[in-house]
Amino acid sequence: MKLNLTRRQTLVAGGLLAASTALPALAADKPKLRFSAVFSDQDIRAEMMKKFSDAIKDDFDYEGYYGGTLFKQGTELVALQRGNLEMSNIAPQDFSKQMPEWSIVTAAYVFRDTDHLKKFFASEMGQDLKKKTEEQLHVRVLGPTYFGVRQVGLKPDKKIDKPADMAGIKLRMPGGEAWQFLGKSLGANPVAMAYAEVYTGLQTGAIDGQDNPLPNVQNMKFYEVMSQIVLTSHLVGFDLLTVSSKTWNAMSPELQKKFQKAADDAIDWSTGQHLAREKELASSFEKKGLKIYKPDVDAFREYAQKMYLASDLAKSWPAGMLDKINAL
Repeated sequence: MKLNLTRRQTLVAGGLLAASTALPALAADKPKLRFSAVFSDQDIRAEMMKKFSDAIKDDFDYEGYYGGTLFKQGTELVALQRGNLEMSNIAPQDFSKQMPEWSIVTAAYVFRDTDHLKKFFASEMGQDLKKKTEEQLHVRVLGPTYFGVRQVGLKPDKKIDKPADMAGIKLRMPGGEAWQFLGKSLGANPVAMAYAEVYTGLQTGAIDGQDNPLPNVQNMKFYEVMSQIVLTSHLVGFDLLTVSSKTWNAMSPELQKKFQKAADDAIDWSTGQHLAREKELASSFEKKGLKIYKPDVDAFREYAQKMYLASDLAKSWPAGMLDKINAL
C-alpha cells in the first residue's frame, strides 16, 4: 500500500519526530547523582539526604541507596575515585587509610561536642585538610554528618569519676587496634566482642560494660542489663558527606554554591535531630532506673590525649595540630 502525504502533513510528521527524539536528550541534560551509605532508610541521615536531594532536584537526578545495598562499608571511597559513584557518607577512618593525617579526628576526646566539630571543619585547619583531600584523593568533603556521642554503660554499680576508677573494668570494644586502644585510653581493660554478643556478655558478666551512642543502647536494649550510663562523651561520632571531584568540577560556580548550601542546611537539620534524640533517651533511661551522670570529663580527656600522643597512632598527626584543635 502506497502512502501519499501532502507537504503540510510531511512537515507536521517531521516536527513530531524531532520533538520525540529531543525528549531523551533533555532528560540526559540532568546528571545522575547516586548516593551510597550503610545507614538504613529509616535513619535520621536518610531523611537528611531527602532534604538535600529536594534542594538540588532541579539540577540533578538523585538516586539514594541505603543499608550498603550499592557499595559495602569501606568500599565507597574507592568507588568515588573510580567514577562508579557520585556521593557517599564516608567514615573518617576510611579516609585515614589513604591519608594518615585523618587519623587525628578518629581519636578519643579530640572534639568536645558538635559545635567544636563544626568549628574545626570551618577553621583554617579543617579547610586545609579538606583541600589536601581533594588534591590527593580526588573527592570533595562537604561536611561532617554527626550521629551521636559514645558513652560508657556499665553493669556494676560502681561510681566512675576519673580514669583510675575504670581500672579492672572489662569494657567491650569493637575489634581492631584503634578501637582497643580507645578502650585503654579510658583507663579500662578492653575486650573485643562482636556487637551482637554484647547483650549476653553484659548479662553473664563476660564484660562489665560497653560504649555506644545512646540510640544504639536503645535499639539493642542494653539498658536492660546495665545499672548506669557514665556520660564520658569520649568520641563524637561522625561521617563525612562527600562528592567525587569529577562531579563537583563539572558544576558551575553558582551550582557549587547551591550544592554546598543544600548540604550545609541538611547537615544542620540532622545534627539537631540527633541531639534532641540523645537528650530524650537520657531522660527515658533515668525513668527506667538507670543512673545517668557526668564524670570528670577534663580528667578523662587529659589522660586519653597523653596516651595517644605517646603512642604510634599519633606519628601521622601534623605537628601541633592537637593543641590547635583543643584551643578552638
